[in-house]
Amino acid sequence: MQDKALLSIAIVTYNSADEICGCLKSITENTKEVGYKLYIIDNASTDNTVELVRQSFPQVTVIETGENRGFGFGHNRLLDTDCKYHAVINPDITVDSDVFSALVGYLEAHPEAVLVTPKIYNPDGSEQHLPKRRPTAKYMLLGRLSRYLRFLKPVRDEYTMAEFNITEPCEIEFCTGCFMLMRSEAFKKIGGFDEGFFMYLEDADLSDRIAQYGKIVFNPLCRATHNWDGGSSKSLKLLRYHFASMFRYLKKKRK
Repeated sequence: MQDKALLSIAIVTYNSADEICGCLKSITENTKEVGYKLYIIDNASTDNTVELVRQSFPQVTVIETGENRGFGFGHNRLLDTDCKYHAVINPDITVDSDVFSALVGYLEAHPEAVLVTPKIYNPDGSEQHLPKRRPTAKYMLLGRLSRYLRFLKPVRDEYTMAEFNITEPCEIEFCTGCFMLMRSEAFKKIGGFDEGFFMYLEDADLSDRIAQYGKIVFNPLCRATHNWDGGSSKSLKLLRYHFASMFRYLKKKRK
């Protein structure tokens, strides 16, 4: 971690003890070319997430919110970052190369871009096809059903642009919240995340609002691994959060 930090990296945790050390180890071992500040914003974990981070990574700044009011709420605690660039990543992300320096370098070289995301892989090495088009009711509802009804798979593929073999950076509409790196000035101008979203689609909403300041870019030349388990398909509570966010997002788009 260098003295003059160009980048702040924020990770919101909630009972993330099983994954946070792997995430932080991968960042600190691989990020070499850009000065950065690394933050954990903990939303009242009841496991030993905070203790683990403080013991194993004393160079990491821990912010304890004292309550769990969601992903956006946690990330907005760092809205006043003094770094030029700001990264938002999940605690289940790991990197095996200096992806942060590469993405900062991309924004430095492309002033027309405001937000960039790398290519995301599953732990088994396969590509994780995440949404890249702006969410619509069709994409969100039929795309979700595609995991059960194979004839709907083309809808999901369209949503994630899986039908394209993207080999060079390109403009997209939706930047996944599991790994986004943006210009801090734009993050502040839009007021950060909409805290009305507890989980899900706050990244799509932020993408919509930050796009007024520049292009959103998918950069397949950079990579990260996401140990994603599709929680909302396994938990009724998380499914309720997903649908609540869906309705909020669609209602905002109608205004």
